[in-house]
Amino acid sequence: MKITYPGLVRCTGLAAILAGAIFAGIQPIHPPDMLASVTTGNWAIIISLKLAMCLLFLVGIAGLYLRQAERTGWLGLAGFLLLTVSFWLQTAFVFAELFILPVVAASTPAFVDSYLGVVNGSPGEMDIGALVPTYGVVGLCYVLGGLLFGIAAVRAGILPRLPAMVLAIAAIITPAAAFLPHEIQRFAAVPMGLALGWLGWALWSERAKARSSGTSAPLI
Repeated sequence: MKITYPGLVRCTGLAAILAGAIFAGIQPIHPPDMLASVTTGNWAIIISLKLAMCLLFLVGIAGLYLRQAERTGWLGLAGFLLLTVSFWLQTAFVFAELFILPVVAASTPAFVDSYLGVVNGSPGEMDIGALVPTYGVVGLCYVLGGLLFGIAAVRAGILPRLPAMVLAIAAIITPAAAFLPHEIQRFAAVPMGLALGWLGWALWSERAKARSSGTSAPLI
């Protein structure tokens, strides 16, 4: 099978589909962000999925942007870069949750409590330096990136507008979730995951339709 640039871009839709499904699917079953959770098997499974999700999102978002790059302009570029920074930094946090926290949970529980406090909104007693403001950058880039990317995709009109609108709206309502209990806050991620997965499906189905018809749709 011949490898083409449009084909590779459309294949990234699969990454977006998988990442979106994981993002939405793990929220109801995510273990509590607390010290007792980090050494459990459930934590290892869910956080492993989160790590895969972050990496898949980096690929999927890149493909979604490249498919629309000329039409989305600077707004699309800004949204793409912000989302990329958000999930790139999030990858580092999730890596630590998977490979570092379980190892040090018994010897330095105060560090684990303080680290998880960044996520669950209950600051621990240990000073963990730049991790707190860095996590704030993750959230800011996530919200602004989702909003700008969604608006740019709606304006471009290449991929379906409805999931792009959901993406933008999900980004807008995300800060409001901070006023909810932490276990409820997670559900604010479900619309974002569904929207990105939907856009990924649209990108992938373009490729599938082109293959079934024996044609190659132009990459705009």
